[in-house]
Amino acid sequence: MKNSYKDLETSIGYVFNDKNLATEALCHSSYVNEAEEKVRSYERLEFLGDSVLSVVVSKWIFDKYPKLSEGELSKLRTALVCEDTLCEFAKRINLSEMILFGQGEKKLGARGKHSIIADVFESVIAAIYLDSGMERVTEYILSFLPEDPAAVYMDSIGVKTDYKTKFQEIIQKNPEEHIEYAIIAEDGPPHARTFTAAVMLNSNILSKGTGKTKKQAEQEAAKAALSLMGIK
Repeated sequence: MKNSYKDLETSIGYVFNDKNLATEALCHSSYVNEAEEKVRSYERLEFLGDSVLSVVVSKWIFDKYPKLSEGELSKLRTALVCEDTLCEFAKRINLSEMILFGQGEKKLGARGKHSIIADVFESVIAAIYLDSGMERVTEYILSFLPEDPAAVYMDSIGVKTDYKTKFQEIIQKNPEEHIEYAIIAEDGPPHARTFTAAVMLNSNILSKGTGKTKKQAEQEAAKAALSLMGIK
């Protein structure tokens, strides 16, 4: 386990003042039971991290979308902090490979369990919060979120149309026209990846868009295409 936190620090671009917090954030209970040294599992940190995540995301979308209702904000927050979404965030920093398991859990394939990966992502949030406070952990959390989550998760909050749908509906009026999307660039470190998408009309690039997820980049490209047509 010695220096187990170093890969985590490199991946997330953050150096812990308290290395024990970083190590604890990665320790599964099965590892704690087998370890010769005295360590604690990530479970207490996960408990705190869940609350910190909820507060940060709630405040951010509350400020960002003044026209969304309480119910829509609640649905959007759920989409942003659910297990599947947290696992997607964790993949960007290869977090599952850093979790410390006991031998038995390793053989049972625990490293691939989404529930564990999501919990450890939250425990890392708590570790950063305890190590540096709310401002720094807010920066960390927001680095994973798409710039316009309401566009990315429109189905989750009950909005039936989006920029891609609007653009598609317009293009379909001309059967000879064909559109497709392609990711043409990926930039930035693993924990703060930026994607650039292009929307092509009849194989010619019409517009481009950038985002923290591929879906968001495509939405932004479609939004730019609509803007070229004078449509908001």
